Amino acid sequence: MPIFPPGDDPGSSFPDLLRRVGLGPAALPEGTIDVPHATTCVAVRFAGGVVIAGDRRATSGNLISHRTMEKVMPADRYSGVAIAGAAGPAMEMVKLFQLQLEHYEKVEGTTLSLEGKANQLSMMVRGNLPAAMQGLVVVPIFAGFDTRRGQGRLFTYDVTGGRYEEKDYVATGSGSLHAGTVVKVGYQDGLSRDDVLNLTLRALWEAADSDSATGGPDPLRGIYPVVATITAEGYQRVTDDELGERFAAIAALQRGVQQ
Repeated sequence: MPIFPPGDDPGSSFPDLLRRVGLGPAALPEGTIDVPHATTCVAVRFAGGVVIAGDRRATSGNLISHRTMEKVMPADRYSGVAIAGAAGPAMEMVKLFQLQLEHYEKVEGTTLSLEGKANQLSMMVRGNLPAAMQGLVVVPIFAGFDTRRGQGRLFTYDVTGGRYEEKDYVATGSGSLHAGTVVKVGYQDGLSRDDVLNLTLRALWEAADSDSATGGPDPLRGIYPVVATITAEGYQRVTDDELGERFAAIAALQRGVQQ
């Protein structure tokens, strides 16, 4: 690493420092196509657990490369992962994470604590840092039901593997500013499963309306976001039929506002 004299402050931003000394992310060679990237994911706590959701669109630059990508997946019975960033490394990371949790349970005869699972994922994100410096960034959300505490918990990460527990809600991806704002305005303590589902879907709706990399509901093709609840009963995916009804209600409300 370079040495800076007292009068030359390198600043507080590590990525800016790397770019300054010529170690920033390498540019893609001319003529190559951007790898598919996953975008907006949201997780929100409610009285009985958590709701975790993600849109279905993956983009490669200006190209919609996939319309039905699965960005929300179970990690084990009581936890789930939502991915944003480079799609390929993210999918491989989740598969390996699932395998590690299953292996631990078979070897130890018990499940890893929820905090232990969050720490394990943190190490995997940290291990992806060399690829992230080349532009293949993976930034997941980890959510689950803590059977020891009897409540849902949320964890978010940065590109270096830093793990941070969020109290009530978290959003990641290119549409996270819009989605997070909707949740921030509408969230309050004591919300039910239905209330949080509606709030989460509204957040994805607004993100899709403002961010081109985030896909909205597509009734014509029957494509809806992947949404799951994680409670004391475990990980349960919300059906497309239920999502279709809830999005129809949001659309009707939106039409009424615009009239």
